[in-house]
Amino acid sequence: MARKKCRFCEDKIRNIDYKDTGRLTRFTTDRGKIIPRRITGTCTIHQRQLTRQIKRARFIALMPFVAIR
Repeated sequence: MARKKCRFCEDKIRNIDYKDTGRLTRFTTDRGKIIPRRITGTCTIHQRQLTRQIKRARFIALMPFVAIR
């Protein structure tokens, strides 16, 4: 099975922005959990940035903490 590539490295994105909620929501489940890097294929550096920016966006209320049923 081929190894997954980091989307951020492929797109040459150095810093992930918390205001880009469209991109951040792809890395969360429908319940609001952050998807681990072993599933998404994100590299270590970008996964740490991604987690930090998702939490920042949640705190500012740009993203929900949990899904609304």
